[in-house]
Amino acid sequence: MDLRIFTEPQQGATYDTLLSVARATEDLGFGAFFRSDHYLHMSGDGLPGPTDAWITLAGLARETKRIRLGTLMTAATFRLPGVLAIQVAQVDAMSGGRVELGIGAGWFEQEHTAYGIPFPREKFGRLEEQLDILTGLWDTPVGDTFHYGGRYYSLADSPALPKPAQRPHPPILIGGFGAKRTPVLAARFANEFNVPFGSVQTSAQQFDRVRDALVEHGRKAEDMVFSNALVACVGKDDAEVARRAEVIGRETAELKENGLAGSPAEVVDRIGRFAEVGSTRIYFQILDLHDLDHLELIASEVMSQLG
Repeated sequence: MDLRIFTEPQQGATYDTLLSVARATEDLGFGAFFRSDHYLHMSGDGLPGPTDAWITLAGLARETKRIRLGTLMTAATFRLPGVLAIQVAQVDAMSGGRVELGIGAGWFEQEHTAYGIPFPREKFGRLEEQLDILTGLWDTPVGDTFHYGGRYYSLADSPALPKPAQRPHPPILIGGFGAKRTPVLAARFANEFNVPFGSVQTSAQQFDRVRDALVEHGRKAEDMVFSNALVACVGKDDAEVARRAEVIGRETAELKENGLAGSPAEVVDRIGRFAEVGSTRIYFQILDLHDLDHLELIASEVMSQLG
């Protein structure tokens, strides 16, 4: 089981705070540091304000050495596909080939309104075209040009540069709960499928849908990494769990039901249930970014038991 750290900086975090978490992620042996891609907080005051996901990852690319770096999930509404292809390729090169692109259609209308970003009615079709363009640009041989004529985006005579360090391109993550279009999109483009904040049963159903879609597209289920992202609240005892739950404004009972909460033994057992339905990667959503002891506990008492 690959354990990764996942942060939500829009709730309030400076780059320096994120850097300290990323360094702890690397030092403690986790596989990756991921962050959300949002520009508006969803609770609290959000101070000191948002940080841009790809600017953050560019900085971390130069200040870390081993861990994978990525987004859960970049909103397709935030960036034009050609620009995003350049950004991801550049950060991949800056990191020595450690970048992964999690991308989704975008959903939080209020953050678009707050920062003057268009929020189109038809988002899924735009996401599909973005994936066509991203992979098309990255896969175009050096010296050739890339052309694309879609409903939402058109590219002509693109040199399709720069190329990412990873070939043919960085891993692409797609996720969600859609029963039809999402599994098909994952089967066409993704290296990893993620179910965020879902139950074991929901994960099993969605993983099966993706497996079926993979077969229909001539791929094997083994070609896909199946993963989950869940809020973490781990403590050595009930008092420590309750204290961490209070800091992030959640109830312990609710976290135990819907997240990765409780003692290390309880969390290991919970992860085992996701493993039984095919998950091989878990993203621990860390909401208190100043509690580095939390990461140390997960590494020493949870990760150590999962190999």
